[in-house]
Amino acid sequence: MPSKSGVASGQPPDALQTQTEVAAAVIEEAEILHASVKAGSVAQVVVAAIAVLGLIYLLKLVLVTTLSAMLLAFILEPLVGWLTRIGIPRAIASLLAVVLMVTLAVGLTYFFYNRGVDFTTQLPKYSGKIRSVLGNLRAQTNKIEESTRNVIASKDGKQPIPVQVQEAPGLSHVVSESVSTLGEVVLAISFVPFLVYFMLTWKDHVHIMTVRLFPKEHRIVAHRTVARITGMIRSFITVNLSVGLLTAVVSGVVFWLLGIPYFYFLGAISGFVSLIPYLGVFLALLPPLAGGVGVVDKAGILIIFVTVIGLHLITVNVLYPKIVGRRVRLNPLAVTLSLLFWAWIWGAMGLLLAVPLVGATKIVCDYVDSLRGVGAWLGE
Repeated sequence: MPSKSGVASGQPPDALQTQTEVAAAVIEEAEILHASVKAGSVAQVVVAAIAVLGLIYLLKLVLVTTLSAMLLAFILEPLVGWLTRIGIPRAIASLLAVVLMVTLAVGLTYFFYNRGVDFTTQLPKYSGKIRSVLGNLRAQTNKIEESTRNVIASKDGKQPIPVQVQEAPGLSHVVSESVSTLGEVVLAISFVPFLVYFMLTWKDHVHIMTVRLFPKEHRIVAHRTVARITGMIRSFITVNLSVGLLTAVVSGVVFWLLGIPYFYFLGAISGFVSLIPYLGVFLALLPPLAGGVGVVDKAGILIIFVTVIGLHLITVNVLYPKIVGRRVRLNPLAVTLSLLFWAWIWGAMGLLLAVPLVGATKIVCDYVDSLRGVGAWLGE
């Protein structure tokens, strides 16, 4: 006798069970297909990200040169704007600004090169003091090595056999690589003035054409995005120059009070180098310590350490993340992580370009609905 469910549906129980199993199988296949599509999308995103990172690394010289020229163009833009307002054509104003930039760069290079030569010629006067300090360090190092050797030998009663591994110097290979790298750098630097000139001359054209790359309904947003990125980069450059000059002046004054020769030269180098995260504190200590050999005593060396390390900690951990981060509307964690990432990709130039890049990324994310969460994470 059929059951009530079979009678009510007009179908036998076996048919209902088969339909239920088929429906469950279809749902399961749909879930598997959806999971496969999602996994494939994630894999595609990962592969695309790896490909982009590879291109960024391989195109390091081109991208760094272009971005450096863009920063210089932003620095010169106020001067070009003022010259055009007084009636000078933009092409001539851009040429004058570039010529001024090149002249200033050559002049500063010549000045600091001469100061550097004068500074190095003074070092032999303190060669005896330097040899004495290095001799003491070498003696202490030998004592530590001897103590370690004795500890190792006391375990089994056997003296360890020193092994020295020498590698072929390959001087010709090293020289050829250095010449090749130097040639690439010089070639890239030679392109900078031309890039800056054309960026200044064709600024309006590039701005309009960049906005027109987007559909009409998105051009207003694109215009606002480009304007915000421009303002952010200008603020970043202004703050960096201000903080670097402040640090250089304070360092120079302290070195002058200590009687260190060429204090203005050493203060400028130490002040701006100290802006480099992580390695900046060690690099900033080298100029004043080298210049203070035979001039300052132990108290003066302590003052140098306190001044340089204190300024580095204040600028990198307080002023740089807070002031620069506030101007570009980034939180200190995002600033620090961006410095670490771009230093890994591009080295020293990555430290200079990291904040503008992540700041521009945040501005773009703020105007894209699907990326606003990333923009919020990068912001304050």
